[in-house]
Amino acid sequence: MWIANRAGCALVGLCVILTVALTGVAGAIETVEVAPGLQVSRKTFDAPADEQPFYGFADKSGYAKSFAGALADAGMTPQKAFAEFTGRGWRAVGTGKFAEAGRWFNRAYLLAPERSEVYHGLAIVVTSRFQDMAFADELFRAARGQVAPLRSLSADYGRFLLIARRPRDAEPVLEQAVKDQPEFATAWSNLASARFENGNSGGACLALDEARKRGSAADVADDIAVIARQAGCSTAPR
Repeated sequence: MWIANRAGCALVGLCVILTVALTGVAGAIETVEVAPGLQVSRKTFDAPADEQPFYGFADKSGYAKSFAGALADAGMTPQKAFAEFTGRGWRAVGTGKFAEAGRWFNRAYLLAPERSEVYHGLAIVVTSRFQDMAFADELFRAARGQVAPLRSLSADYGRFLLIARRPRDAEPVLEQAVKDQPEFATAWSNLASARFENGNSGGACLALDEARKRGSAADVADDIAVIARQAGCSTAPR
């Protein structure tokens, strides 16, 4: 379904042709419902099932029963467990432990498949570990449509689109990111990069000025310097 939508098909027959052309001789990509009203492509990877998104689409009943029993024994509510699991997932992402992150976000998925954070985290795992940009994009877009998205979602999705060499798609997402997290220097520097790649050097310099004003500017000092040199910006904020 998502391939047809992105291709802008007006006729069912044309959509089928485009789907087959894009997916090769294997035919149309199978989709699976992972939450009420949400379907994603059935993508699997060469990794243990609990490290793949949605357990590699294998039977999850054993995992679910195991976690239900463990939570009951620990006296944890599903809400508290979800916060614990996603928190551990983000800490794993922050240290580059993407196999571990996949396990934690999968556990969170079993508890609350409707939550945006699950798809957000898995999208980063797919980008960084499995390097399947099409599936990662699908998961990021799923995250944007699910409940309780993190404020960092637009910043992460915009960064992903830059990595995927899609600056025109990235720019409006990053414009939203700096509204959602105006204090986040990385979002401003990424917006500057998108504007520059889209031919707007003046706008890039303005975004860099904003990045420099943020307390976290030191985290992206090298990026700011590179973009400023490429765009011909002054070194001092305007």
